[in-house]
Amino acid sequence: MKFIKILFLVAFVSAFGQNNVDNQLAAYNFPKIKSSITMPVTIPLSELSNMVNASVKDLIYQDDSYTDNNNDQFKVKVWKTRPIRLVGGTSQNLLIEVPLKIWAEKGIGTLGVYTYQNTTFETVMSFNTTVTFKNNWTITTNTQPNGFRWVTKPVLDYGKIQIPITPIVEKSLREQQLKFCKTIDQQMATQLNFQQYALMAWNTFLQPFNISEEYNTWLKISPAVVNITPLKFYGNQINTTLGIDIYSETFTGNKPAASLPVTAVSNFNFSPTVADKFVLQTTANIPFTEASNMARKTFLNKEFDIRDSKVKVTDIRVYGIDDRIVIEAQTDGYIKGTSIISGIPVYDETKRKIVLSDSKFKLKTTNILQKTASVLFQGKIVKMIEEEYGIPTQELEETSRKSIEDAFNKEYYKGLKMSGKVFNLKPSKILLSNTGITAVIDTNAALKLLVNGF
Repeated sequence: MKFIKILFLVAFVSAFGQNNVDNQLAAYNFPKIKSSITMPVTIPLSELSNMVNASVKDLIYQDDSYTDNNNDQFKVKVWKTRPIRLVGGTSQNLLIEVPLKIWAEKGIGTLGVYTYQNTTFETVMSFNTTVTFKNNWTITTNTQPNGFRWVTKPVLDYGKIQIPITPIVEKSLREQQLKFCKTIDQQMATQLNFQQYALMAWNTFLQPFNISEEYNTWLKISPAVVNITPLKFYGNQINTTLGIDIYSETFTGNKPAASLPVTAVSNFNFSPTVADKFVLQTTANIPFTEASNMARKTFLNKEFDIRDSKVKVTDIRVYGIDDRIVIEAQTDGYIKGTSIISGIPVYDETKRKIVLSDSKFKLKTTNILQKTASVLFQGKIVKMIEEEYGIPTQELEETSRKSIEDAFNKEYYKGLKMSGKVFNLKPSKILLSNTGITAVIDTNAALKLLVNGF
């Protein structure tokens, strides 16, 4: 039986910006971030039952000789009448029931003269299988006989003489049951070897994912350690949880080279619990053209009262110099000239805006008298800029949250569903380039991969 290939897909969508040449990311060396992904794994016992049934033929045992076993004058055939049934025990074990139909023929006589009579009866053969998940990604089982339950007992009917042959049949079946135990263990060991799937999943992780075509941003995940909780057995399934400690790296520009594939996967660690927090840094871009448009909507044609006269903002633009955002406002009226306000961009979590801190002011004007009034004007315009100017990030945050959760909650392949939720998402650093503002966004989320079958 072939198990499903476990593929790990992590897709994140960054949404904000314009489709033009201004959308170039600022150069930034993203840190390598340690985080974790959890994968609750459910193994339906019906799947294991299918595996066992596929490995066991309907005709389980056949003895066609009267003279073997010390001339026992006994023939027997054993069939599986219904699918073999598996039930989860309470001590990392499986209870296996095999319903059987048995045909038996016994010879009664002496000195080589025998009268033969046959009968058909049914029983249920029971097994107890202990399951051990080894840290080299294999599962071993130890299956032991657990007796019989007769549905109808075997009796040879010779008319006046009825001969119970239960002891003879049980002896033969016990011998066969011991052989059957070995068959079960061999099949389990072959089918429940997860080494190749762990290796495939590990190497899949090493391929970089494009998380934003618009900004040419790549996410690279490097698995480090795998932790697994003990197997839990229930009536119809086996549960465990895989916790994968990873390092996530974000790159901009050309696709980064994948790490060299591994040829052997490392052993995992057993752990009572596993971490379930996924941490990622990604980016969103605000071109200065867009930042200027935001400023114009806020301040264009705005007026100030200076010494019983008016000062009006006639134009405004936003650009960057070094680590500071510069707002250049053209004014007319009592003060005619160019006001330059610069500040270090920071994220204001309360306002949910990128605002200016450590503001500096400079006035360019040819009128000396206006320069004497600049101190009064400076106080008003700087206060206005600091209080009212800001690049809203609420839409960016909500759009990014929705995009990430949409990517988290999908069934990419039948039987493999990704499930996740973003708990916190906010800009942590503000970077400047020649063309725009880059917000580095920290995302804290829980990411799970639900495996619902093989």
